[in-house]
Amino acid sequence: MIHNEIKIWGSAEYAGADKDFSPVLSTYILKDGPKKGAVLIFPGGGYSFTSWREAEPIAIWANNAGYNAFVLYYSVSPNRHPQPLLDATRALCLIRDRAEEWNTDKDRIAVCGFSAGGHLAASLAAHYNCDYLKEVRGMEEGKNRPDAVILCYPVITSGKNAHAGSFKNLLGENAPSHLMEHLSIEKHVTDKFPPAFIWSTYNDSAVPVENSLLLAAALRSSNVPFELHIFPDGPHGLSLCNEITNEGRTDFINPEVAVWAKLCESWLKKTL
Repeated sequence: MIHNEIKIWGSAEYAGADKDFSPVLSTYILKDGPKKGAVLIFPGGGYSFTSWREAEPIAIWANNAGYNAFVLYYSVSPNRHPQPLLDATRALCLIRDRAEEWNTDKDRIAVCGFSAGGHLAASLAAHYNCDYLKEVRGMEEGKNRPDAVILCYPVITSGKNAHAGSFKNLLGENAPSHLMEHLSIEKHVTDKFPPAFIWSTYNDSAVPVENSLLLAAALRSSNVPFELHIFPDGPHGLSLCNEITNEGRTDFINPEVAVWAKLCESWLKKTL
């Protein structure tokens, strides 16, 4: 395995507010055998941190499914939009630039996001061709478009079912309405949005299930293929739902929901 941690920006390039922070791409590359598809992972954390529970354990899951994996430790508060999306664009361009070196099929790359990381993944899928991303180093038209999107209990809407903390951290206090609308992803789905795998739980008390339902409805309206799973019970932040990621919480061990990983693996094999 090729396991490295790579700063994705040069010191003079990074435009984030927190100059003591540098976004890092962590690689989990299966170097032997034919070229492999890849999964680029955005951990959750409400745009205030990036959760370890949704980082390396997910990369290992992707490796076990036969994919190269990359974890992006992207900019969070006090950094604001568009910096996380700039980071995501730079990371995907970097993976495609180094695809030969990293034994990766550059046309088979999924992004996988959890909670606020799901918002970042969905934002990249919806806004990959926005003008403010076109100056990123290595960027060419469409180079930052994922081939598939995995969204795990994602933050999607800035409307009445919003996770207010994520938008506060991403945009600051009293964000202008045009930015709130721009980042309400269900309003920006077109037929160019990549195929999506979405899952959530009905009684998620942090990010309401309506986030996933609103996105699914928008995908359907635009004739974008998707697979949607709503599980009846389970708290927000389940990750792999097992002993590896439960962090001492018994309610994070949920075999009924843990099947999402196998379902997603089957979906990836069909989609990528």
